[in-house]
Amino acid sequence: MRVIAGTCRGMRLMAPPGNSTRPTSDRVKEALFNIISSGFSFDDARVLDICAGTGSLGIEALSRGAASCSFVENDRKVLAFLEKNISDSRINNRSEIFAMDAVKALSLFARSGRKYDIVLFDPPYDSGLYISVPDALCSLGLLNSTALFVAESSVRKVLPAAFGLLIKSDRRVYGDTALEFFTLEGS
Repeated sequence: MRVIAGTCRGMRLMAPPGNSTRPTSDRVKEALFNIISSGFSFDDARVLDICAGTGSLGIEALSRGAASCSFVENDRKVLAFLEKNISDSRINNRSEIFAMDAVKALSLFARSGRKYDIVLFDPPYDSGLYISVPDALCSLGLLNSTALFVAESSVRKVLPAAFGLLIKSDRRVYGDTALEFFTLEGS
């Protein structure tokens, strides 16, 4: 697993042994960021990486010019790898880690008035977060008007066409992995 492009290009990212994480493959990550880059600019973007795992997606966004990334990860066994990857990438000054439940983190962000431009969401495939997280993003007002929400899931799981004002704009399949893209209605 490596950083595909930008200032950290080629850097190898560490992951825990075994199946405790399911890092996005380089092929899927490259496709994801090519799609995002075709319609969104990473320059000065505020990124949120939910269920961050090793931080691969958020680090890629920062490497490509994002202003900041909030990493949310609840698995204590994975946090040391996330912290090391961020440190090794030398992006500490644009990163913050929240070691907590995703929905609780979103509530915390709402209370502090945060807004995000790009939200990357890659929970465990059997997780119940596929509904609660996008619902919370909308109901708590955490998205800028032109924000993009991207969910990675198993190809067998098709997400709803909408979560409140978040409307599905695209779905791409890469082997067993699906990427679903959502934007705010009217954006």
